[in-house]
Amino acid sequence: MTDDDRTGIGAESPSDDPRVSLAAQLRAAASKAGIGQVAPGEVPTAGALLSAIGGVRGLAESILPGLGFVIVYTLTGSLVPSVLIPVGVAVLFVVARIVQRGPVAQALAGVFGIAISAAIALLSGRAEGNFIPGLVVNVVSLLALLVSIAVRWPVIGIIVGLLTNEGSAWRDDKAKRRVLVLTTWLWCGLFAARLAVQLPLFFAGQITALATTKLVMGVPLYAAVLWVTWLLVRTVYRARLEADAAPGRL
Repeated sequence: MTDDDRTGIGAESPSDDPRVSLAAQLRAAASKAGIGQVAPGEVPTAGALLSAIGGVRGLAESILPGLGFVIVYTLTGSLVPSVLIPVGVAVLFVVARIVQRGPVAQALAGVFGIAISAAIALLSGRAEGNFIPGLVVNVVSLLALLVSIAVRWPVIGIIVGLLTNEGSAWRDDKAKRRVLVLTTWLWCGLFAARLAVQLPLFFAGQITALATTKLVMGVPLYAAVLWVTWLLVRTVYRARLEADAAPGRL
């Protein structure tokens, strides 16, 4: 045995394994997702739901810029203030987080998205451009979810597998697999519904109706789908825990 063997110098620890590190990173990312705010066995509460959508501040950061667009565009019909005021509101949220020494990543992401939307609208000279990034995100999200179902790796299953540290074991459980596929279809429905309602308004140039619909089908619809997802996942996971704990299984 060498000195290095005795002291452990030069030996790799489990945390040095890239596969372990990647799994930890994926698990951390999954925990930040909405469903990650409540473990599959827990009862979803209003407080947990509010936390999942970012709390009161996150809710305000999600809604107020879009609401600002609706109000300004409805009152003035002018493109420039309608797209720049939401950017200003988003920047104020970032400044507030910096002053209070809070996490700024979410707020910065919000500014980035709103700024891109504003830039497209200003460069095109059309208010419809403000909604292109959001529509693209919905299309990409829907396609990604559909592909995940087609290849039998539904996105919700992957997220729950990471959160519960069971990896892909859920794929061998028919009941779990069925629910996780169903909930992934549920999220497909959310993005499909947004596109079905918003695309006709976009092509018709109904800006105020489009902006209002985007608000209504944004956080409120997201929260509703998230709540149902929690309930369905909790039901099947709790049933499995109770079955495993039954006397006959000991």
